[in-house]
Amino acid sequence: MTKNKNIIPHQHKITVIDRSKIKNHQPVVLWFTGLSGSGKSTIAGAVEQQLNQHYRVHTYLLDGDNIRTGLNQDLDFSEQGRQENIRRIGEVSKLMVDAGLIVITAFISPFINDRERVRATLPQGCFYEIFVDCPIEVCESRDPKGLYQKARSGEIPQFTGISSPYEPPVNPELILKSAELTIEECANQVIEHLLQKKVITPYTN
Repeated sequence: MTKNKNIIPHQHKITVIDRSKIKNHQPVVLWFTGLSGSGKSTIAGAVEQQLNQHYRVHTYLLDGDNIRTGLNQDLDFSEQGRQENIRRIGEVSKLMVDAGLIVITAFISPFINDRERVRATLPQGCFYEIFVDCPIEVCESRDPKGLYQKARSGEIPQFTGISSPYEPPVNPELILKSAELTIEECANQVIEHLLQKKVITPYTN
């Protein structure tokens, strides 16, 4: 896409540094990726709950189906539609990071290049790729939305893991073995990682 030379972004006086100072935490994107049924959304929700209730940080959770019913309702599930879906989510995440938030996203986002493009748009160190690693057999046995059954019967074409590939992260910031750990244990691993990286600090009254 060619950029319009007449569009010049305005440089505002209040920056992400200013916004972050009054929030007492670093703005980052926690990008949960994994197969459908791996537990991405549930773990992401548990992480946000901990961050909100125990660390008093400013968060926002972006979830696949919720985005698809609003911002991205015009996109299909073709490869091009999926790429544009992730591109838009990346742009929204970038704005929220600029606002000083911890942005939590839960999307299959099956292609490495799409995830890396999002990383490249953000300031260095602001993108945390979290691979919810769960065998497809376990995901399919859960099948919370009945999607695998529909994919197997041909009702859903280009379904990730069945008729469309999933490309696991090569070097994610964190791997969660969601078939072996509880939701709470997975969420605690994320929180511990954020504490180690000093994205957040222990909350005191």
